[in-house]
Amino acid sequence: MGYFIGIDSSTTATKALLLAETGDVIGVAASTYDYETPRPLWSEQQPELWWTATAASIRQLLANTGITPNAIKAIGLTGQMHGLVLLDKNGSVLRPAILWNDQRTGAECDEMRHLIGKQQLIAITGNDALTGFTAPKILWVKNNEPEIYARIAHILLPKDYVRYQLTGEFATDKADAAGMQLFDVRQRDWSGEVVGKLGIDPAWLPPTFEGTAVTGYVTAAAAEAVGLLAGTPVMAGGGDQAANAVGVGAVGDGVVALSLGTSGVVFASSDVPIVEPDGRLHAFCHAVPGKWHLMGVMLSAAGSLRWYRDALAPGVDFDDLLAPAAAVPPGSEGLLFLPYLTGERTPHPDPLARGSFVGLTVRHTQPHLTRAVLEGVAFGLRDSLELMRGAGLADVSQIRASGGGLRSPLWRQILADALQTEIVTVNSSEGAAYGAAVLALVGAGVYTSVPAACADLVRVTGRTSPGKDAAAYGQSYAVYRRLYPALQTIFADLALL
Repeated sequence: MGYFIGIDSSTTATKALLLAETGDVIGVAASTYDYETPRPLWSEQQPELWWTATAASIRQLLANTGITPNAIKAIGLTGQMHGLVLLDKNGSVLRPAILWNDQRTGAECDEMRHLIGKQQLIAITGNDALTGFTAPKILWVKNNEPEIYARIAHILLPKDYVRYQLTGEFATDKADAAGMQLFDVRQRDWSGEVVGKLGIDPAWLPPTFEGTAVTGYVTAAAAEAVGLLAGTPVMAGGGDQAANAVGVGAVGDGVVALSLGTSGVVFASSDVPIVEPDGRLHAFCHAVPGKWHLMGVMLSAAGSLRWYRDALAPGVDFDDLLAPAAAVPPGSEGLLFLPYLTGERTPHPDPLARGSFVGLTVRHTQPHLTRAVLEGVAFGLRDSLELMRGAGLADVSQIRASGGGLRSPLWRQILADALQTEIVTVNSSEGAAYGAAVLALVGAGVYTSVPAACADLVRVTGRTSPGKDAAAYGQSYAVYRRLYPALQTIFADLALL
């Protein structure tokens, strides 16, 4: 029996997962850390934290499970997307990494549109310029820290810094690379036009690999640090959302992955590249070789419910908070909630958007507000699904959901009714780390393809079908869609107060 490790370097913790060839999770270990906000809208992290946490998590995983290093056949990597890691010619970190949720690069996004043209940028990369992506962060360093920019020798993504520490190799996978906005999404490699027009030295960018490819081997120094054998293969892996899609089995047409964590993600696999004409959806390469995906992101999904609980019902258990909301009729008797508590990304890339309750009357009680929050998040996720359908995505037959919000039966039913699609849960609750381990397992030759592995290893554990309330949610959603256009200028005015 061989075992495979999936490493997930997220914004707040690095997790190591041990997967058996049978698909069973043998153990999970995690090490946490913080990130810094040195100025308003900034978000940074020391890359060394990921490596220290990786070593600690792997060692803890092996100790907890009793699995010996010689039983580990391969490692797969995943982690937070879009972060900017800059190294000098000696491989030393030049500055703290600028993270995916950093918002400082609005001017650089405009600069990208000017240099390349918005429609050309979307046509090549599949995306409009966005503050979260890596490319505008590079321009920001060029414009604001020229002494740092002059010393750049290598540009990496967060999980690829861990790869460098493990293997000594500079490499990335095609899914995570596509999220840098320097990629030709159709050609599955760096875009000479985009890289050239932005004045970025192509020698700074690492070679790219499909998610199941071997990118290097654990060095002797790394083996001593993490407790593995030197020579253990390290596969390319994928960004966290692509790896999560593998982890839940969203690797073919008609099956969509939905992640309901602090943020919310709708992820649809495709056999061909599909680009939404206005760039309101993200079009990236999949971690599955030869596949692509569309992705919509809302910034405050389960985070909206946590804010609501902490602000209006502090100390109340989530189950106790949600239980009375089950008795409220769908539509919350004319009360709607806009979940734009931290701005929004899809379908409205607007950092100035605000959260709102609309339609309050004296009849509404706390259970009404609670249900309105659940419904508002569901409608925000439906926005992404509708954009995907409009862009030409094949019919969606099933949504495979993961994340803490899915523990609520009420929220699962609201999602099925609002999205008008069956919601299923699967056997692994460790989506991205599990997916990274599956990619490693396929790369090691246990399965011939990722879809074949997912068909065998990822099993449905629960189903929630649309019910009698689906029609009512269609009416509420039609009103919800009109709220942002009606309030957009007011949001901008509020930002000036």
